[in-house]
Order: sequence, then structure tokens, then C-alpha cells
Amino acid sequence: MATTEHGSHGPLSGVRVVELAGIGPGPFAAMLLADLGADVVRVDRPGGAGLGIDPAYDLTNRNKRSVLVDLKAEDGAARVLDLVERADILIEGYRPGVAERLGVGPDAALARNPRLVYGRMTGWGQDGPLAERAGHDIAYIALTGTLSMIGKPGEPPTVPANLVGDYAGGSLYLVVGVLAALQHARTPGGRGQVVDAAIVDGASHLAMMIHGMLAAGVWQDRRGSNLLDGGCPFYGTYETADGQYMAVGPLEQRFYEEFGRLLGIGDDAPDRSDIGRWEELRTVVADRFRTRTRAEWTEVFEGSDACVAPVLSLREAPHHPHLAARSTFVEHDGLTQPAPAPRFSATPVSVRRAPALPGADTAAVAADWGVPGIARPPEQDAG
Repeated sequence: MATTEHGSHGPLSGVRVVELAGIGPGPFAAMLLADLGADVVRVDRPGGAGLGIDPAYDLTNRNKRSVLVDLKAEDGAARVLDLVERADILIEGYRPGVAERLGVGPDAALARNPRLVYGRMTGWGQDGPLAERAGHDIAYIALTGTLSMIGKPGEPPTVPANLVGDYAGGSLYLVVGVLAALQHARTPGGRGQVVDAAIVDGASHLAMMIHGMLAAGVWQDRRGSNLLDGGCPFYGTYETADGQYMAVGPLEQRFYEEFGRLLGIGDDAPDRSDIGRWEELRTVVADRFRTRTRAEWTEVFEGSDACVAPVLSLREAPHHPHLAARSTFVEHDGLTQPAPAPRFSATPVSVRRAPALPGADTAAVAADWGVPGIARPPEQDAG
């Protein structure tokens, strides 16, 4: 379904954000701010940021505008600082020291705009022994212990795409950080500051409950051995007759009783409270699920509180009746994509613009932000 423009673009309407182009968690954080109504101007560099896909399909650049600036040009930094002077937030994802060498580091930016919130997105953080090293999501979550929890015992850890590190431990913590800092900057006596968002910090923080359970002695420090990591036979996935999967999670006793009744295992199943018989119980449950297709089991559990759901693919998910009813996925300019989240009663949000194409909005930004110098074509820069 299509989205439409709202009179108010969301709760961050009026907030101005400068994003120094990069890949991964920085652009996603800027997209989230844009989804919530901020005017996000992405400063793209000639030649692109290196993601390797057609910019028209880079959904993390939706709801933004783009200008082209070569930061290595003689006046590149000055042109970006003209934007910074009029911004509330800046987001960059360079290695420590790179923004400073380019002339757009925190000192230069805050000198031009003392109330600026300068958001820095890295994997390792701005300091520490690994700060200067390259890395990607998998290394960050490996070091924090997060990766060690995911997968089956006796098998290599399962890689959870780059959701846990880049986006959960990185982007979301950066967004929380810059919005908290913006609130401070706008209070009487408040001022701008630097927000150091490191994926290793965020990914570690996400495991807070697990660390508490570990300290209490109710979590074993090995994967596939605990209540929530696949070790428990009533919290996991099971293959169906057609090679698809169902997700099972009836942790509470009353939900488990309904699950057992609908699955048809009844009193024949081993007592779920007997951990020593968990593998026996897992076999009983697995054997039952293999007797019907995913669609058939979905119908069996439909409308129940058994906490069972079909495991859908990325292409299937938008068509699920619940997600369709909530418009969890939307279509904009022919691209199906997750809708902005969360939702607001007074300041609704929407997908307003297709992914920003590099440099396509230079003239409009120059006029709206009052920075005519940004509109000079990049080919006139002296490299």
C-alpha cells in the first residue's frame, strides 16, 4: 500500500541533521531520524560511499536529501561546516581521527555551532586498544560474547546477519544518544557535545538480562543450553513436512498446556520441568511437527495462545494478515519496505521520499538551509 505526505512529518519535524556519508549503522541511524521527521541532509562524496548497490534501492537513504561535496577538496570542509552551523545533529561513521583530518571533527564543528550534537558511530569506539583497527559486525559481537550465545551446541556460532551489532548495538544506541544530547542542548544552560556510540558497547548492553541470569546461576555460559537460546525444547524452531519451519515459545505453563493439546502430544510427552528429559521431549515435538505442512500447523495454532508462529521469509512477511493489517510494510515508488517505527498518535510518520540519489537535492538544500556555497558543482572543486 502507498504512503502519503502528512502535514506534520513526525515528532522530529524541524530538527536538522547532517549525515557524512558512510555505510551500515550510520546511514541507518540517520534514516531513523529522517523517518521520525528530521530534515536529514546526506553529504555524499563523488564516487559514492562504496555500498555497491544502485542508490535507488538503498532504502537506508529514504526520507533524506543529498548534496555532493568532496571533503578532500580545498574548501570541502568549509562547505560542510556551513551546513553544520545550521544543523542540530551531525552523524559520522569514520575511524577515529579521520573527521579531524578532513577538517570536520568535533572541535571544528562545535566551534561553528556550540549547540551541535556530534554523533560518532564506530565499531570499537573512539578510544581503547582496538580503536584504530578495521572491523565489521561479526567481529564486534564476537568480542562482546554476544555471538557465542547464538547457535547449536557443538556447532559453530550462527551469524545473525548484521542485525545485532550494526543496527541494534550501533544505530539504535546512536539514535538514543543523539536525541538525549539534543534534549540537553535545548535546555537552559545546555550545550552541544560528542556522542561516542560504539557497537561493542551497545551489543554488550543488549545482553544485560543474560548477564544478570549468568550472575544468578540460571544461565550457562555455553550456547544451546539455556531457556532462551534454543536449548529448551519449547523455545525453538521445528521443521514441518514440507521443509518449512514453525517457531515455538510457550514458556508459561498455561500456554504450554495449550501448545501440547493442539500439537497432539498430550500426556505422552515427558515432563517439561525435567531438564534431564528435554532431548526426549524435543524428539517428541519434532516428530509431531514433521507430520504436517507449515500451512497446516499454522491453521492448527491460529487464534490460540500457544505462542507458535510460522517462520516466514523476507518476501513472505509483508503478506501476513497481521502485518498487512498494521501496514508494517509499505510500498513507496515500487519498493516494498518496512514502515517507519514506532508510531505516534499526534505526529504520524511515513515514507515521504524515495532513497536520496547522490547530489540530487543540492539546489533545494542550498535554498532551504541558506547555504548557497553548497550548490557549486563538485567538478569545480580543486582536488
